[in-house]
Amino acid sequence: MRAYVTTLVESYPHAEEIEIVEASSGFEALKVLPHHKLDAILTDINMPDINGLELVSFIKNHPGYKGIPILVISTEASEEDRRRAAALGAEEYLVKPFAPEELLEKLRLLLGKSSL
Repeated sequence: MRAYVTTLVESYPHAEEIEIVEASSGFEALKVLPHHKLDAILTDINMPDINGLELVSFIKNHPGYKGIPILVISTEASEEDRRRAAALGAEEYLVKPFAPEELLEKLRLLLGKSSL
């Protein structure tokens, strides 16, 4: 899924303006945070070590990271899952499978860009 999302973002106009940093687990994502200035975070709920909701909670409760907008991408499609993610601070939620245009629209919203 990470490779698919990366490919989608890299294949669209203005992709050169975006640095993509990947993490294979929630724990790895926490290790990446101090080393990059991130404009947005995309996370799945179901990840090894630290799940996506725990990651969202950590980020939104940390003074240095709480302003980073988060998109949760997940197979978890219930309204309860969406509410939980939003309550923890995730700005957007996208259910897999999704159309490429849906992902890019969510990114446009997160990044405040008129085109991507």
